[in-house]
Amino acid sequence: MRMRTLILAAASAVISVTGSLASAHHGRAAYGDEEVTLTATVTEFKFINPHVQVYFDVTGENGELQHWQGEMTAPNKMARGGWTKRTLNPGDEITISGRQARNGGHSVVINEIIMPNGESIPLWEVLN
Repeated sequence: MRMRTLILAAASAVISVTGSLASAHHGRAAYGDEEVTLTATVTEFKFINPHVQVYFDVTGENGELQHWQGEMTAPNKMARGGWTKRTLNPGDEITISGRQARNGGHSVVINEIIMPNGESIPLWEVLN
């Protein structure tokens, strides 16, 4: 009986920890509520799990070059919206809109990307 209680207690602890980690992973608390729009030059595009990453340069108001990072949803969701690992390429001039990191860092959770041809491509599958 004592061994069974110990096993149940250990299982409960594991479930509690993994459940809270999963919840924390999907939080967006690090990002503010205000939307920023940036004219950017892509430096790297990573179509990888768990979130697609875009690295890009922005010219600041004072003319200084700023290195930024943006994240989107999972690549399987983006693939259903038409994205591939070649959708963005280094040198592409794009416009990115999203919520910037609360600490003012050069990081953004991306809500929209206007492609070099002026088209806004969905960041996930659009169901009609």
